[in-house]
Amino acid sequence: MNDIPADQTNEPGRRGHAPVATADRVQRGAPDTEEETPPPVVAEAAGPEPEEQPVPGRVHVSWRHALAAGLACFVVWLVLDAPTLLHSAQDAPLGTRRTVAMAVLRPIADISDAFGLGHVVSGANRVIGHSGNTGSGVLQVEGVPAHRHRVAPAPPRAATPPGRAGTTPLPATAAPVPAPAPAVTAPDGLAPLAVPTASAPLRLLVVGDSLGIDFGQPLVNDLAATDVVSAVLDGHIDTGLARPDYFDWQTELQRDIATYQPQAVVVFIGANDPQNIIDGSTSLTYGTAAWNTAYAKRVGDFMQVAVDSGARVLWIGMPPMADPVLNSQMENLNDIDQSQAASHRGVTFFASWPVLGNAQGQYSAFLPNASGSEVQVRDLDGTHITEPGAQRLSEAAIAFMGHEWGLVL
Repeated sequence: MNDIPADQTNEPGRRGHAPVATADRVQRGAPDTEEETPPPVVAEAAGPEPEEQPVPGRVHVSWRHALAAGLACFVVWLVLDAPTLLHSAQDAPLGTRRTVAMAVLRPIADISDAFGLGHVVSGANRVIGHSGNTGSGVLQVEGVPAHRHRVAPAPPRAATPPGRAGTTPLPATAAPVPAPAPAVTAPDGLAPLAVPTASAPLRLLVVGDSLGIDFGQPLVNDLAATDVVSAVLDGHIDTGLARPDYFDWQTELQRDIATYQPQAVVVFIGANDPQNIIDGSTSLTYGTAAWNTAYAKRVGDFMQVAVDSGARVLWIGMPPMADPVLNSQMENLNDIDQSQAASHRGVTFFASWPVLGNAQGQYSAFLPNASGSEVQVRDLDGTHITEPGAQRLSEAAIAFMGHEWGLVL
């Protein structure tokens, strides 16, 4: 009879103990020195992750497609807006960044102009309610309040004194009529401007681009300081006569004339205009004879708007530029402006070149002031005018008005 271990008896009243499973449990019949090898633990193989279910209404686009769509949108925007980007690059400070930007943007802008794509941008702006007058503007009004032209009411008729009804009034004694004064003309061929007073100030309007703002701010301040001039500056950066689809200066001048009724208009505009233009449905390349003819007509039409209102016009020529290419372009514009001024009665061309150029008529960032000290007259970009330079040009322009218009301040 086999012996049964006490801990495994099946007798009634005795509870057996369950064997304990341990890693070092000794197998029955095995040598005491040999341990039982635990069974290997096998991790259950992970099954495939469930695929993400598509959300109704959502289109899955790969990153390659998204990148291609973004690049396509960028190319379309670049071609449509290349002329405006080129203008901004031209106004940037001189240096490698400006040179590279202009080299990249110029051929793209030429393509945009050749196909008239700039009109797509302007048309879209009109559709969404943006006007063409997008140039950032400065409106500065200085001086004594100007009296607008109003029709004076007829004086009330005097009542007949009591008891004099039916009587015939005695004829009034006629005042002696002075002999007509001999006609006096100013150098521009028109009658001199009336001497302005505080009660009847000269109404003067200054319009221009960013250079016009540089110059116009000290000009209106200097004129307002006389207490006999009401001066208004209306300036818009990045604008000119070449792109009426971007900013319509013709319409803007008409509004200004209707609002301020100026007796004199000072114009300083053109630095942004050396670019291809659209004339009707034809794209004209800058530097060609056709471009010069079309641009000259725009200048002449702009002058005529002011002249037709009865105002005198002082057209400020462009100053020398640090960039040789831009400098040559400004010389071309000055020739056109001066020729148009000579053919429009009431318009006088004032050359800023001698005022802001050195003794040799070339660009100079520094010029001597009245005391002989060198002062900076041009900004670091080689295009815009510093405050001392603008003050220098303002004083010269006011003196020129006195000579050409017979203006006494």
